[in-house]
Amino acid sequence: MARRASGFGGVGWRFGVSSAAIGAALFALPAHAETLNEALARAYQSNPQLNATRAQQRATDENVPQALAGYRPQIVASLSAGLQPVRNLLPDNTIQTATLKPWTIGVTVTQNLFNGFKTTNSVRVAEFQVLSGREALRNTGQGVLLDAVTAYMNVIANRALVETQRGNVAFLRETLGITKKRLDAGDVTPTDTAQADARLSRGLADLNAAEVALETSRAIYAQVIGDAPGNLAAAQTVDRFVPRSRQEAIDTSIRENPAVIAATYDVDVATTTISVAESSLLPQVNVQGNVNRAADSDPNLGTKRADQASVVGALTLPIYDGGTAASQTRQAKETAVQSRLVLEQVRNQARTAAISAWISSEGTKVALAAAEAEVKSANIALQGVRREAQAGQRTTIDVLNSQQDLTAARSRQILAQRDRVIASYTLLSAIGRLDVKTLGLNTPDYLPEVHYHQVRDAWHGVRTPTGR
Repeated sequence: MARRASGFGGVGWRFGVSSAAIGAALFALPAHAETLNEALARAYQSNPQLNATRAQQRATDENVPQALAGYRPQIVASLSAGLQPVRNLLPDNTIQTATLKPWTIGVTVTQNLFNGFKTTNSVRVAEFQVLSGREALRNTGQGVLLDAVTAYMNVIANRALVETQRGNVAFLRETLGITKKRLDAGDVTPTDTAQADARLSRGLADLNAAEVALETSRAIYAQVIGDAPGNLAAAQTVDRFVPRSRQEAIDTSIRENPAVIAATYDVDVATTTISVAESSLLPQVNVQGNVNRAADSDPNLGTKRADQASVVGALTLPIYDGGTAASQTRQAKETAVQSRLVLEQVRNQARTAAISAWISSEGTKVALAAAEAEVKSANIALQGVRREAQAGQRTTIDVLNSQQDLTAARSRQILAQRDRVIASYTLLSAIGRLDVKTLGLNTPDYLPEVHYHQVRDAWHGVRTPTGR
């Protein structure tokens, strides 16, 4: 005959309410809570990794004015001065001595007229590098925003898991207390007490693990977003921004994924670099103007001062340089082949990422629906076991098992809710649309072309546009 488990009814009912309350807390909007979009905006502005990549892109912008310098004249001023003792033996065998103080000042202007189209192609290479860098920056931005979403959702989920485990521990403590009283009354055996005690120990260990995971997620949140998490609001998916079919997601990814676009520009860089290398095999034409004044520089002591001015044109035709230019040209061609193969590889990776993100997003929908149904059924089962225990048809272990099933189901539901949101943002990132404009974040968008136009035609000055 089964032993009665009277006293479990109230405890089971209280845990059922606690579980439902946790679920409501996960999705409800708390008062004065920080939203996911606000957290993403802060990460977009302050994340060190993203800001470092922006600085790197600004440095890449400087390649363009450096290449454009090949079109401009090179001006060099020179000044020299010193002492020069002179002792001359004249035809009549007399000796003439003097100590000169020669000095020379001059300005030389050199203008390249033709260098085998090296400057033209170097400018094109620099501009392609800028375009590739912008896509790399956009890719980094997507990664940072996705990391921020993951950190945000992990904090929310881990807080809910801690509350779930606390409710479980409270239930197990009360169950153990009731079982001990029933043991004293002779209604149950020591086995029941040991089972309840063991489950409480497991519950405390699970609570500790959940609290450790929460603290870890809080630290990661602060690292990615910039500040420790406060009161966080529930987050919604971004399904409204993603394609409606898997094929559309694949096509969009190949067309808009920043990694693919960056690799495309890298092919342009490598192809144009071939022409830069070939320029060393072509003739060069320069014109040079020189103006200088020299005083006390004649060791014959016949000229006090000399002023000179000249304009000279020079044609240089390379004959043989030991094979350096030819080797550099062959090297550039192989690099171009490599860049095309890398582009194909990146396209395949983007295609795979889009398929994986699409499947994961669809899978999380099924997992969440199943988890919600499991929680509902597990809660009903716990209530049924409680009533049966009151009628003497269930034992202590039956109630503990039912409680454990509900706790596990609730944990799976929390994780499924987290995964559902993260998966939708992952899909948005895979197709190349996880950005400030698409999400409508309340923060200015970083526009790398602003700095590019500030420095592109700068002829002089060592200060950056920000004044550094």
